[in-house]
Amino acid sequence: MRDAAKHPGTTSLPACLPAGNTAARSGPAPRPPVRRGRLRRVAALLLGAALLALPAQLPGASRAQAAPSRTESAHGSAAAVSIDSLAPAVPGKSDTLQISGTVANTGDETITGGHVGVRVGGGGPLGSRSAITDTSSDDDFNPGADGPEVSGHTTKLADIPAGVSVPFTLSVPVSALGLGSDGVYQLGVTASGTTRDTGYDHVLGIERTFLPWYAQGGGQKTGTAFLWPLIDRPHLDIRPPGDNQQAPLFRDDDLASELAPGGRLDELVSLGKDLPVTWVVDPDLLASVDAMTKPYRVLGADGDPKRTTPGTGSDYAKRWLDELQTAVKGHEVVALPFGDPDIAAIAHHGKDVSGTIGHLKAATDLASVTVQTVLGVTPRTDFAWPAEGAVDPSIIGVATAAGADKVIARSDSLHETELNYTPTAARPIGGGTTAVVADAGLSKAFTGDMTRAGSVTSAVQRFLAQSLMITEQEPQRQRSIVVAPQRMPTTGQAQAMAAAIGALRSGTWVEPAGLGAAAAATPDPGANRSVPGGDSYPGALRGQELGTDAFQQIQSVQESLDGFEVILSRKDRVTTPFGNAVLRAMSTQWRGAGAQAAAFRNDVSAYLSDLRQDVRISDKDSITLSGRSAIIPVTVQNSLAQQVTGLELRLTSAQPNRLSVGKPQNVDIDGGHNRSLKFATTARANGKAWISAQLYTRDGAPYGEAMVFQVNVTSITDTVMLVIAGGLLLLVLAGVRMYRQRKRLAQRRAEEEGGGDAPATGDAPAPAPDDAAGDEPTRPEQPGDPAPDTAAGEAGPSEPGEKVDR
Repeated sequence: MRDAAKHPGTTSLPACLPAGNTAARSGPAPRPPVRRGRLRRVAALLLGAALLALPAQLPGASRAQAAPSRTESAHGSAAAVSIDSLAPAVPGKSDTLQISGTVANTGDETITGGHVGVRVGGGGPLGSRSAITDTSSDDDFNPGADGPEVSGHTTKLADIPAGVSVPFTLSVPVSALGLGSDGVYQLGVTASGTTRDTGYDHVLGIERTFLPWYAQGGGQKTGTAFLWPLIDRPHLDIRPPGDNQQAPLFRDDDLASELAPGGRLDELVSLGKDLPVTWVVDPDLLASVDAMTKPYRVLGADGDPKRTTPGTGSDYAKRWLDELQTAVKGHEVVALPFGDPDIAAIAHHGKDVSGTIGHLKAATDLASVTVQTVLGVTPRTDFAWPAEGAVDPSIIGVATAAGADKVIARSDSLHETELNYTPTAARPIGGGTTAVVADAGLSKAFTGDMTRAGSVTSAVQRFLAQSLMITEQEPQRQRSIVVAPQRMPTTGQAQAMAAAIGALRSGTWVEPAGLGAAAAATPDPGANRSVPGGDSYPGALRGQELGTDAFQQIQSVQESLDGFEVILSRKDRVTTPFGNAVLRAMSTQWRGAGAQAAAFRNDVSAYLSDLRQDVRISDKDSITLSGRSAIIPVTVQNSLAQQVTGLELRLTSAQPNRLSVGKPQNVDIDGGHNRSLKFATTARANGKAWISAQLYTRDGAPYGEAMVFQVNVTSITDTVMLVIAGGLLLLVLAGVRMYRQRKRLAQRRAEEEGGGDAPATGDAPAPAPDDAAGDEPTRPEQPGDPAPDTAAGEAGPSEPGEKVDR
């Protein structure tokens, strides 16, 4: 009963009845007792509602901070914020930030009551370069790290249905940001709003960027050399057009698109001409564009050289070269070796192939001549630039063998181990060689897709932040750094680079410098000067390199070219284009394009083989010799457009005991002509013999393929010789007999004229005692008898040079 007194309105059941039995209850059903736990939960809910209703201006709190501490996942009910522009990129005290971008609803529910605001990261400026990287990789909203929203400078958003984006623009005075000491500040742009699922206003998305702040200044300016690359993959083909035109032939017409207004190379020149940069050029690109200024042809479908089409880029090429010549005046120009040979691939796979290192030296020599000829400036050729600045001892060795004493490396290859700041780029590494170590963070700031405005803005602000942080590491230490971006930046990447360099010029913590000045700067004593071993070379880069078989094929082409040029009267018409093609075959731009590289090498090799076969021995059928000696003609054909000299034609008998051939003969043939050379042969026995005809150069090296033909010797037989000998003997005997008859006749006439008795008519004269047995008796000459026969002509062996049947 004490419980009932304590809880009015409740009754107790008789102890004899079970608690669940209501049949014995009298009156209305009693209310269940209110338990203490339920009251506590209700009180907690009321207290939570009251806290949510407190004004957002309470210190250290906001309506958004009452929400969960992290932004909802972008895959759920959240918003994606993009900062498309931020100006000025390097603000001053009196400036107003203009921020524009978009908010996209990536969730399933409509965002209502939304707005965009700005937040400055708590804790002041960031303390290190790694903090910049860490901040960039964090996508979630963190109230403590991202700081409170700057009040009074927000912009409202209309309701955003699911899957829809809306633009925004913010104007925030720099003075409202509360920036303090110099350094890099984290700047966050947040989108807040309400969704049906949550029912309260909270941060739905954030995009962070960086704000370089250098209001006080006073430190040493950091010299910054920015490389501006003009490099492209090989485009010129080695073969002439199939329609016998003399126009240059290109493998494709892609270069025309890049030179056209808005193209990649056009943008690089248009943007770079007003920037303090060091131009780094591949002379092969200049030579290719120069060739395009004249009418040119392009390979047909599937690379067919016999069905070419006219090129479309001649006007673009002329305009581009004119603009480039103006742009580089007064700027430092560094020329890579002609064709930009891949020195890392050569070091790893080609240096042991005989002659490969020699190509590098030739490429360096050709580079200077090409740049001077096309641009009218004298470039520096003492720099080597391996792919992505990755080095090892073998790469350094190959670079110096090519004539370079400065190698552009990168800090993610030549790591810093002792210093806690970014040192000057120049590092002596022994042997009179200097490694010019480009900063990896700055150099890689513009990789990736730069087609979106948000990506460009992010890259520019990150670049500026890293640059200022380098200065702030050691404000009173004078340093020189190098930025070496990707070799072939896209149009978007080039525009982002130009925007960053332009913004950097407004920062008072840097000063422009040339690559040569950076290489000559005084090195930091504590900087790492140890070249990493070969095992540390990135496997991904090694997998992109040309293999040993590629360099062996290249060297095979060179050896074939060496054996071809010695017979030419106009060597330059062959050695120059093929020499350039050999260098292009080793280009760094073939990385990751193994099939295209192989196709290029195969085309070069096949065309050189065709040219060599234009000087050859004409095919010859089997021939028959019908005598002991004869003249065999052999024809050499020259289908080239120039004279060939210094060749020697040799015939070799496979059976010299049966058939011997004449001495070797020199061969000089005008272009487009044939020459037949005659070789005297002597047969010693009947039968078939094989003859090999081979051309040789002056140094005794075989030229081309040997031509082999068969000779069938059919000399006169012994039986025939006996018959002829018998016939000759009969002729001699007949001649002797006639001589004697005439002699006796003359004696008889002399006797008659002397008055001697003449024999009786009809009596036959007695035969002379010395007449040969079997001679017919002679008779006196009678009137009307025919004149005596003349003597038979001499019969003897036939003259040399009998008929040669083919």
